[in-house]
Amino acid sequence: MGTWNIDSDHSVAAFAVRHMMIAMVRGQFNKLSGSINFDPADVARSSVDVAIEVASITTGIPKRDEHLRSPDFFDAEKYPKITFRSTGVEIAGGNRVRVTGDLTLHGITRTITFAAEYFGPVKAPYGGEISMGFSAFITLNREGFGILWNETLEAGGVMVGNEVQISLDVEADFAADQ
Repeated sequence: MGTWNIDSDHSVAAFAVRHMMIAMVRGQFNKLSGSINFDPADVARSSVDVAIEVASITTGIPKRDEHLRSPDFFDAEKYPKITFRSTGVEIAGGNRVRVTGDLTLHGITRTITFAAEYFGPVKAPYGGEISMGFSAFITLNREGFGILWNETLEAGGVMVGNEVQISLDVEADFAADQ
């Protein structure tokens, strides 16, 4: 079993949510940290521990980013981190797995299961560093995590959808054998 540290410079947690019932708004968190305990020969024993800095959110629109950091949404001052700690990994075939664990978002912890894939390990051509790639996907209901702000539209529907598509793309560097 090896420990792989998340490379924040090459990792992102992204999201997409319906806006005004007609378009998807996308954004991402650019500061992730944590580690993954992983052995390609015994994938089911793997574990994940990730922290995302809420203040690192960006959608490309500064005014929207400020609103998302506010108490209406993520309340970055009160809840500065989103965390995920795995409790189990199930092999789904090939390089695919299901990773179950506790997600803490906006002060609420719920057990969720990501569909995930792993890639590598590979040796970097510029210095011999060994890295792995991990991608994970899930759709969450934001209201289940206490993120309730919304506006009703005149023609019906709401300003912000409840279902949020989440994807994580992580590059992790080998740190040590356990």
